[in-house]
Amino acid sequence: MSDEQQAETADAPDTEEEVEETESGIQDGDFVKLDYTVRTKEDETVVDTTKQDVAEEAGIDDDDYEFAPRVIVVGAGHVFQGVDDDLMGKDVGDEGSVDIPAEEAFGAFDPDDVKTVAADKVPEDNRYPGAQVQIDGEQGRLETIIGGRARVDFNHPLAGEDLEYEYEIVEIVDDREEQAQGLLGMYLQQSPEVWIETDEVEEEQVVESDDEDEDAEPETETVTVEKETLYIEATPQMTMNQQWMFSKQQIAQDMMQRLGIDRVIVQETIDGSGGMMGGMGGMMGGAGGAGGAADIEDALEDVDVDADEIVDELEASEAEETEE
Repeated sequence: MSDEQQAETADAPDTEEEVEETESGIQDGDFVKLDYTVRTKEDETVVDTTKQDVAEEAGIDDDDYEFAPRVIVVGAGHVFQGVDDDLMGKDVGDEGSVDIPAEEAFGAFDPDDVKTVAADKVPEDNRYPGAQVQIDGEQGRLETIIGGRARVDFNHPLAGEDLEYEYEIVEIVDDREEQAQGLLGMYLQQSPEVWIETDEVEEEQVVESDDEDEDAEPETETVTVEKETLYIEATPQMTMNQQWMFSKQQIAQDMMQRLGIDRVIVQETIDGSGGMMGGMGGMMGGAGGAGGAADIEDALEDVDVDADEIVDELEASEAEETEE
C-alpha cells in the first residue's frame, strides 16, 4: 500500500458510529422552534406568520391568534418538504428562505373545481362574492350569484400560488414537556398545561406454564409496573376543539411515539359552586379504569349502609335488563 493510500485509509471513519459523529447541526426528528413568515411570490401577500409586527403590517386579524415561535419536528411533515430539507444541518440562529412551488404547496389551480350550483344551496347570509360557503360537504368561495345559479370556486384559496417561506431557528427543544406543549400547539392552536410523571400501575401479565395442553387457558398474574405518563390538563376550548374530538387517538399515539412515553392521560377539572371535582376526561395508551359496581362499592365504604346489598341489587338489575 502506498503512503498516499495509507493516509486516505487513516483519515476515513472506521465505523458507522464515527460517520454519524461527523454529522452536525439539526437532524431528522429534532424538535425545533421556528420564527417564520410565508408570503405569496407573485404579490408578497402574507399567508402565515409567527411575528406580530409582520401581521399588523399585513392587516391580519390577530384576536384569536397567538404570535410566537412554533415548535415543529424536522422531517415529520409539519412544514413543507423544501423547508424540512433546508433545515437539515442548520444551527440555532441560522436563517433561511425557501421557494415552494405551487405543486408542492397547495396544488395547481384546477378549473374543473370551479362549479355552477343552484343558488338555494348557498345560505342567504353568504350570498355575496368572496363568501366562504360549504356546498354538499365541500368548502369553497362564492364568485358570483345571478338569478338561480351560483358560481363557486372549490380550489384551495392558495391553489396555483408559489410561496416564499422565510424562517429563523430560535431554539432546539430538548425538554419533553415543552416538546409536548409544542406538538399540542401545532395540532390544536393552543397549549394546555402538561407534565410528565412516572406512575406505578397494576396490570395482568401472562406467565409461562408447564402445562403442555395447547387448549389450556393462559395463566396470568397481577404485577406492578412503572408507566411514564404525559398528563394534559384539558381546557374547555380543548375539549370542544374539532381536531381533538375527531383525532385525539392519533394525536396521543404520535406524542407517545415521539416523546418516548407509555401513555397519555387527559385530566379535566370542573370547578363550580359546589366545590371542585377532578376526574380523568379520557385515557389513551394505557388501561382504562375499573367501573360499574366495583366503583360504587368503593364509594360506599365509609357510608353507614350495606354496600354489598346495594351492589347485589344493581347487578341483579343489570342482569334483568340484559335478558330483556
